[in-house]
Amino acid sequence: MTKTYAVIGDPIDHSLSPAIHNAAFAFLGMDCAYIAYKIPKGELKEGLESLKKIQIAGLNVTIPHKVEMMQFLNSADNDCNLIGATNTVVNENGFLKGYNTDLGGFLEPIKKRNLECKDTKVLLVGAGGAARAIVAAFAREKVHKITVANRTKERAQDLIKFANKLGLETEYTDLVSAGNVAGNHNFIVNATSVGMRENACPISTRSINSNCVVYDIVYIPVNTELIVQSKERGATVIYGWEMLLAQAALSFEIWTGRKAPYDAMKLTLLGRF
Repeated sequence: MTKTYAVIGDPIDHSLSPAIHNAAFAFLGMDCAYIAYKIPKGELKEGLESLKKIQIAGLNVTIPHKVEMMQFLNSADNDCNLIGATNTVVNENGFLKGYNTDLGGFLEPIKKRNLECKDTKVLLVGAGGAARAIVAAFAREKVHKITVANRTKERAQDLIKFANKLGLETEYTDLVSAGNVAGNHNFIVNATSVGMRENACPISTRSINSNCVVYDIVYIPVNTELIVQSKERGATVIYGWEMLLAQAALSFEIWTGRKAPYDAMKLTLLGRF
């Protein structure tokens, strides 16, 4: 019997997950299919009931359901509980097990480059849901300090409290000041959606230099303004698609117990841009 997997969220039309996962299934000759299934905000309970009826084998969960989905899980892994959100679910006869691949997916491209996080200084731009997973990831790697740059201080304070609970030294800065001091940090991470707009950059890059690693989690466009400018200044850059792909590979392995065909998934993903 064909096993069916889905990504749920709203909007969902732009999702690259069906292409990536269906390529992986085809490459390994597995009798599986992956679909995008739109569930509007406020309709998660009903949507999940429908998916259980068709015996969905597993889910990826995206905006706006990653936090709310936690209340429908029968069990959750440590990363879900730490971050307070899930993005990967296994359905075993109606028993829903939740996982979070944001944390591991974020770290994977850093580890691939053999970059050391321990005792480093991080400038994190943005304080939304993605930023929480990134803070948890850096805490695991024992960074020295995280400076959170955000438009509003109130939103940043919640993230700072979370970081402090994980034992991290943390402070707040505004976006203008962040541009001035960016070059004093080992890692500069954009966890906002600013780069999706043409020629938009979340902070000034004038202080960025060759000692910095600049990581933009935006993956469309591939070369965001932050990436382009940071490259010109000699920084090491990490692309948003690398995190997306690492997350997808981890989800695939959780569902199937098989090693993800990374190169086949990568070719499919990059072919979409």
